[in-house]
Amino acid sequence: MNINEVEILAPVGSYESLNAALKAGCNSVYFGVEQLNMRARSSINFTTDDLKEIANKCNELNVKTYLTINTVLYSHDISLMKAIVDQAKDNGITAIIAADHAVMSYCKTIGMPLHISTQANVTNIETVEFYSAFANVMVLSRELSLRQVGEIANEIKRKQIKGPSGNLIKLEVFAHGALCMAVSGKCYLSLHSNNSSANRGACIQNCRKDYIVTSIDDGYELKIENEYIMSAKDLCTIGFLDLIINSGVTILKIEGRGRAADYVDTVVRCYKEAVEAIQEDTYTKDKITSWTKQLATVFNRGFWDGYYLGRKMGEWNNSYGSKATEKKIFLGKGVKFYSKMKVGEFKMESHILNKGDKILITSPNFGIIKAEIDEMRVDDICVDSVKKGDVFCIKVNETIRPSTKLYKVVSS
Repeated sequence: MNINEVEILAPVGSYESLNAALKAGCNSVYFGVEQLNMRARSSINFTTDDLKEIANKCNELNVKTYLTINTVLYSHDISLMKAIVDQAKDNGITAIIAADHAVMSYCKTIGMPLHISTQANVTNIETVEFYSAFANVMVLSRELSLRQVGEIANEIKRKQIKGPSGNLIKLEVFAHGALCMAVSGKCYLSLHSNNSSANRGACIQNCRKDYIVTSIDDGYELKIENEYIMSAKDLCTIGFLDLIINSGVTILKIEGRGRAADYVDTVVRCYKEAVEAIQEDTYTKDKITSWTKQLATVFNRGFWDGYYLGRKMGEWNNSYGSKATEKKIFLGKGVKFYSKMKVGEFKMESHILNKGDKILITSPNFGIIKAEIDEMRVDDICVDSVKKGDVFCIKVNETIRPSTKLYKVVSS
């Protein structure tokens, strides 16, 4: 494996996340449009009107763009699917990620590059060989061990299995983020309980809740304590990323299209640094500890290493929600930007902001800014704190707009 070929694939569910991913140094991004993607409910999602701007932004930085059409498709979805694929091709999107054979067939018909989604449950070389007629990249099942991944990679080389591009098939795996309790994410709990299909991108995340077990015989109830028995911890592979790369994987996918821009920024930066450290032979325990600490500051449900190292059972949460060591407190929004002075004006809508506080600024036009308050001005007078209702200014290098949001970052 040539380490220079490894891609950090970032999740983008909004323009904030897209710009954060690009600034953090990702090699590729994946996203959905309309409703035919597995995060139709949980992320903001783009529309087909956004395809041109996304492609242009990414092309300027030589970043690849992958569009997900990875839900179950019904007959009434086919015309929309074809329209989305057509527009993706017309606007220069790099490839489609799909699991439905209808999408595969149509992409092959019109010459649109394709990646096989993890929802297709690719777990062996015969399946890889079958799908190689349609796709250049296989996203392997999340339940495989690294030994199994390595065997598939070796067989691709031995058998010289090539995709439509004429190049050897590339392998992609999930490297970081949320894991579903169901095999390759194919879950029916949400559909059963709320008629909201996870396989159509509308999961309500039943698995993240706590439950009471009731005896059918006598009605006795037992609350399940200490574990959310269906809520898996987040995957984190930063501590054995060298093994993943050495197994023959080319693309490292970060899960999280429904997560915030600061999550995307932090995770992309950490994994980018880790890949570079492996390349430079400076991948050490101290660096792994530092990266893990940084990853823990943004949304996570606790970490485990997935099934890659041979585990048969998952690790489950003992509490609801994020275990992030830091949290964001919304303070206010942007008012205007003074470009000559590089000063942004904000209006406080809640809480108090003090000199020395850590802040996070997010915006669709630049992604995120992390900073520490060293100077604030109200009516051009330096102040040590501002409160709800105050309009104040701080130095900032990016254009501040009414869509810009300001947060204070504190320990959880």
